[in-house]
Amino acid sequence: MRRHPRRGEAGREVSHPSAPPAGAVSERGAEVGRRIGVGLMYGLWKPRVLGAWRVPTTGPLIFAVNHSHNVDGPMVMGVAPRPTHFLIKKEAFVGPLGRFLTGIGQLKVDRHATDRTAIGQALGVLADGGVLGIFPEGTRGEGDFASLRAGLAYFAVRSGAPIVPVAVLGSTDRPGRLIKALPPLRSRVDVVFGEPFEAGDGSGRRTRKALDEATERIQKRLTAHLENARRLTGR
Repeated sequence: MRRHPRRGEAGREVSHPSAPPAGAVSERGAEVGRRIGVGLMYGLWKPRVLGAWRVPTTGPLIFAVNHSHNVDGPMVMGVAPRPTHFLIKKEAFVGPLGRFLTGIGQLKVDRHATDRTAIGQALGVLADGGVLGIFPEGTRGEGDFASLRAGLAYFAVRSGAPIVPVAVLGSTDRPGRLIKALPPLRSRVDVVFGEPFEAGDGSGRRTRKALDEATERIQKRLTAHLENARRLTGR
């Protein structure tokens, strides 16, 4: 069953939390995070980035990233041409790591409830013309976009921001020799950015039915991008 940030009856508008004031999430912090990611990702592995030229240089944008390994988010942060604010499960925000993630502009979200604070912060990022990163499958899995939650459709339809599909391939090929929880050091990881697309149908509807239909359209586009990325990279 698909989950919406706020359930509404079919044919009726889904209620929307207000976005926080501009600057509530640190864009400067996200840029610092991007620079840290550049050093780490290119220092530890050999990223091969394809299609980065497709990413619009300005304006609100949503990265829809497949998720099969913990390194996928940091990898995208490090190789993307724009700083990215990812929605990350609240369980990761513990102790020093939590303060670090907040400092570099990442967003804490409760995956098991309607997290109005996270929703408002994410909409604020898009309202400010920033980039929101989402793992539309909701949790780490096969990374094949086979099962999408409706959160991605909600943010795309609510904000009007285009979606850029992102495929991360190679992070799960084999475990590292020194740290089995990470890909082998200096191994190649491919990141393929796709063509931006609009999730809505042009009607401006934000009903539950409209979000369900948008989710189906999104899934087709993301699955097609992943198949194309595998052909391009040979993975």
